Amino acid sequence: MAFILAFGVSAAVAGTAPDGEPAAGSAQRIALWPAGLAPGDKALPEAARIVERSADPALPDRYITHVSTPYLVMYRPARPNGTALLVTPGGGYQRVVLDKEGSALVPTFVEEGGITLFVLRYRLPGEGRDDRDAALADAQRALRLIRARASEWQLDPRRIGVIGFSAGGHLAARLGNGFGQPAYPATDAIDRTSARPDFQLLVYPVIDMDGADTHPGSQHRLLGPDADAALRRHYSMQHQVHADTPPTFLVHAGDDAAVPVGNSLGFYAALHRAGVPAELHVFPYGGHGFGTRGIAGLGAAAWPRLARDWIAAQAPERAP
Repeated sequence: MAFILAFGVSAAVAGTAPDGEPAAGSAQRIALWPAGLAPGDKALPEAARIVERSADPALPDRYITHVSTPYLVMYRPARPNGTALLVTPGGGYQRVVLDKEGSALVPTFVEEGGITLFVLRYRLPGEGRDDRDAALADAQRALRLIRARASEWQLDPRRIGVIGFSAGGHLAARLGNGFGQPAYPATDAIDRTSARPDFQLLVYPVIDMDGADTHPGSQHRLLGPDADAALRRHYSMQHQVHADTPPTFLVHAGDDAAVPVGNSLGFYAALHRAGVPAELHVFPYGGHGFGTRGIAGLGAAAWPRLARDWIAAQAPERAP
């Protein structure tokens, strides 16, 4: 059973709002844009909605749609180790999953790993919006904002990475390949900061938009029903890899029936050809969307530990 919660100004009270989100204006909830709306954007006619799909309060499974004013939710460890991850959850470009690929990462990455997480509520294509690059603009701005305010949060500006899941993995790969692509007009000093992630982690990512491994739902939502071959290729991330794409950690299950493992295999091959350091883990079982839940007893349950070890091994590459 799903429970729908609409939220707006009336829910912006101190602490946690009724939808489970940090209240607007709280330290944990960070607006991306100075005016709320992104430059040149307009508010959607429908208010943002949060849907709870779980009946178990201990295992929330919310998603959000109709985001007009994108924001980050920050999860800080008691002792930050200086590393941050921008989290871009999945949802097929139809929704943004908030818990299964967001707050559920806290125990292993924040509490055990000392990593500061910033989970992005990004704008979606459709919903009355035609801009295919709105989500990329939000990801660029988020990475820049985290880096620009790194000292405030006890972070090393040279250790700011991104982790994306499913369609959010496509968005993370777009950021990793297209960090220098102007996706929005500069608004303030933050936009003079580099948007390049220092490293990226892609978990069962959507990569291909033009082949047998395409995830039809993500492709249709992002590109529309009549996308030509050139457009499909442009948004197929294996064709956009270049020498400055960040070091990459890939995770996939071989039995993923929704987003075939060929997405990660093809991206890894492209990284290898471009000379980009990459690590690929393909587990035989796990299906799609496993996050950190529901994989106990499977080999895929090892991926968060492997990911933390890989992150720890990444040396700062450059001053942003």
